[in-house]
Amino acid sequence: MLLPLLPLRDIVIFPHMVAPLFVGRSKSVNALSEAMNKDKSVFLSTQKKAGIDNPTEKDIHPVGVIGTVLQLLRLPDGTVKALVEGKRRAKILRFHKKEDYFQVELIPQEDQLVSSVECEALLRGIIENFEAYAKLNKNISKELIEKVSAIKDPSKLADSVASHFSFKIEDKQKLLEEKSIDIRLNRLLKFIKLEIEVFRMDQRIKGRVKDQMEKTQKSYYLNEQMRAIKKEMGGEEDAGDELIELEKRIKRKRMSKEAAQKVRQEMRKLKLMTPMSAEATVVRNYIDWIISLPWYDRSRIRNDMDEAERILDEDHYGLEKPKERILEYLAVQSLVKKLRGPILCLVGPPGVGKTSLAKSVARATGRKFVRLSLGGVRDEAEIRGHRRTYIGAMPGKIVQSLKKAGVNNPVFCLDEVDKMSMDFRGDPSAALLEVLDPEQNYSFNDHYLDLDYDLSDILFITTANTLPDIPLPLQDRMEIIRLPGYTEHEKNNIAEGFLVPKQLKANGLEGREVTFSKNAVFTIIQRYTREAGVRNLEREISSVCRKIARDVARNKEEKAYKVVATSIQKYLGPPRFRIGQIEEQDQVGIVTGLAWTQVGGELLCVETLTMPGKGKLTVTGKLGDVMKESAQAAVSFVRSRAELLSIDSSFYKELDLHIHIPEGAIPKDGPSAGIAMCTAIVSALTKYPVRRDIAMTGEITLRGRVLPIGGLKEKLLAAHRGGIKKVIIPKENEKDIKDIPDGITKQLEIVTVDHLDEVLPHALVLGEGESIFTKRGVPFNMGGDNSADRPSIN
Repeated sequence: MLLPLLPLRDIVIFPHMVAPLFVGRSKSVNALSEAMNKDKSVFLSTQKKAGIDNPTEKDIHPVGVIGTVLQLLRLPDGTVKALVEGKRRAKILRFHKKEDYFQVELIPQEDQLVSSVECEALLRGIIENFEAYAKLNKNISKELIEKVSAIKDPSKLADSVASHFSFKIEDKQKLLEEKSIDIRLNRLLKFIKLEIEVFRMDQRIKGRVKDQMEKTQKSYYLNEQMRAIKKEMGGEEDAGDELIELEKRIKRKRMSKEAAQKVRQEMRKLKLMTPMSAEATVVRNYIDWIISLPWYDRSRIRNDMDEAERILDEDHYGLEKPKERILEYLAVQSLVKKLRGPILCLVGPPGVGKTSLAKSVARATGRKFVRLSLGGVRDEAEIRGHRRTYIGAMPGKIVQSLKKAGVNNPVFCLDEVDKMSMDFRGDPSAALLEVLDPEQNYSFNDHYLDLDYDLSDILFITTANTLPDIPLPLQDRMEIIRLPGYTEHEKNNIAEGFLVPKQLKANGLEGREVTFSKNAVFTIIQRYTREAGVRNLEREISSVCRKIARDVARNKEEKAYKVVATSIQKYLGPPRFRIGQIEEQDQVGIVTGLAWTQVGGELLCVETLTMPGKGKLTVTGKLGDVMKESAQAAVSFVRSRAELLSIDSSFYKELDLHIHIPEGAIPKDGPSAGIAMCTAIVSALTKYPVRRDIAMTGEITLRGRVLPIGGLKEKLLAAHRGGIKKVIIPKENEKDIKDIPDGITKQLEIVTVDHLDEVLPHALVLGEGESIFTKRGVPFNMGGDNSADRPSIN
C-alpha cells in the first residue's frame, strides 16, 4: 500500500480519533493535495523532534495511522486547515521520495489479544479511572463518559481514552506502537492513574495559594478596620506612631558613622513597606538590634591598684601570676589613655578558680562581667551570627552578650575555649581568631549586622583545662597564664577562709557554734579528695555541714559542734585514699614515677619482672605509642651498658622482660617515664632494690641523656602529697624550681641529673662503699658532667 506521508509535530493521532491540523510546510500541503485527488487517504506519523522543519526518514517514527481527510480548507496566508480521522495502525516498510512530498509503502499492524479475562479486568479499571478523572476535570462532558463506557472493543476503547489525555508525546507513541492489547491497556491504566495524581496535586497547590491570598486579604482588611476604630476612639493612631518613636530613638542614639548611615537607609525602606508584612518585621528587628548596642557606652574603669589588689587577694588565695598580670594592666591603663584590652588565657585543671578569677577581675576594675560558655559549640554562626537572608536570623553570641551588658568595655569571659568542636557548619575556633586578635578586633564584622564593631576595649579572659586542645593560631593570639593545682597548705587556707564559712551559711549553720579544726580539714584534703582544685573539697565540707544541720534540726537544742580529725570518719565514712602511696619497703624492679594529668600530678608505679625466655619485651598498662617507645629505648640503653652494670651481656637472649604500670584501665602516654622504666629494668636485672621514698621523672635517650619534661610543679606537688622524700628531675628543668612553693622545696630533696649514670646511685639501695658501675673490679668514676669521663656506649 502506497500513501502520501503527512509528518506531525507535537501530536499523535490514534485510530478512531478526529483532529484538526494546521499545515504550513509545502511538502505537507502537497501530500494533502495528493490525498484529496485520490481516495483522501493519507499516512499520519509523528516526528521524533518537533523542531525539525525538513524531516528525513530518520526523523519520523515508523509506526503511525492510516487516516482520512474529512475536510480541507485553504487559508489566505497559504496554509491549510485539515480535519483528519485515524483509521488503523500501520508501519512504514520503505520511503519513496517524490519531488514535492514523501510517499511511503505501508504494512497494516494487527492487534494481538493474549488474555480475555485480564483484558476484561483492565477495561473495567480504565473505565473507572476515566470516570474518576472526569469528576476532577470538569472539561470532560457526561456524553463523552457514556460514549466511552459503551465501547466494548478493547482496542478502540484504549485508543479513544488515550486521545482525551494530555500524556507526553513519547508515552502516546508507545501506546500507538504497542501491538498487544493487554500490554497497551495495562500501560494506559498506569498513565491514567499518574495523570489523576498529578491533577489532584495541582488542585491542592492552587487551593493553598488561594487560601493564603484570602487570608492575607482578610488580615489586611481587619488591620485597616482596627486602625480606623483606634483612630475614632482617640487611642493609638497607627503604625506611623511606632515609626516616629523609632526615629526619635535613632536620633538619640550615638553610634558609628557607618551604623548611622545604615540605619537611616533601612528606615527609609521601612516607611515604604506595609506595616504587617514579614519583610517589615525583619527590617524593624534589624534596626532595633543596631540601636540597642552599646556603641560608645562605657563603664568607668577603676585604676586604684591598691584596691584592686585587695579585692583579688580577698577573692582568691595564691594565684600570684594572674594577679600580677592584672595589676600590670591596671598600671599601664592609668598611664596610657587608649590601651587595647589584653587577651588572657587561664589554663589549669578543673576547680582551681579560673572562671571566678575572671569575675574578680571585673570587680577589681569596676567593669561589668559577661560570661560565654563555649563548651560543645560547633557552629561558626554562634560567634559571627547568621546572615539576614535566613528566617529567624540573629547576631552571634558576642554581639548578644554586649547588648545584655549594656557597655562596650566589659570583662568578657570565654569559658571552656578548649571544648569547642567543628562540623559541616564551620569551625567556631577559626571565627574566634578575629575576635581575639588585638590587631583586628577593632573592626569585628558580625554576619547579621554587616557592620564593623569595635571590640578592642573589651578585656577578654579565656579559660581552658588543657592547652593542646586549643588550635595553635588561637594560642598565638592569647597570653597564656597557667594556674597549677593547689598545695595542701593552700587548700587548707582556702577551706578555712572561704569554703567553710560559705557552706555554714548555705546549710543554715551561720551564727551557730560549728567549727572545723585544722587537722580535720587536712584529713578531708588528704584522705577524702584527690584533685588539683577544691571542688570535691567543698562537696565534702558541705556533706559534713548537712549532717550537722540534720542533727541540729532533730535535737532542737543549742550546743557546740567541733569537727576534728577523729570525727571525720563518722561524717564521711571510711577514707577513700591513703595518705601516702609509696611502697611499704624497698623492692626489686619497682620504681615510683611521676605523671601529669588534667586534674594535677599523680604518682606512677613502674613494675618490672624478669623470667626465663628468649629476650621478649612485654609492656602493659594501656600505654600509648610514645611510652612503649620509651621502654624500648630504656632496654636498648641497658643492653649497651650491660658490662658496666655487671649484667650478663646475653640476658636479652635468655630472659624475658615484662614492664607493667598499674591501673590498666587508665590510658597513659608520654616520654617522661623513661628514666623510671630504665631504673626498674636495671634493678630487676641486678637484683638491687629501689628506694621506696624516691620518685623520678625524665625522658631518656639511647645515649642515656635525661631530657626535660613538662608539668614539673604538678608532679612535685603529687610527690609531696604522696610522702616522697627525694625527687630526681632533669637538669634542664632546674629553672622551673623557682615556680614551686617554698613549703614544698623545703620538704623535698630535689636532685637534678643530666645522665642516667647519675640516677642509679641515688635510686638503688647499695651496700656501703658499693657502686653499681664496675669495670674489672674498679668503681666507675661518677664525678662531673664531662662525657669524656664516661665509657663509650660501644
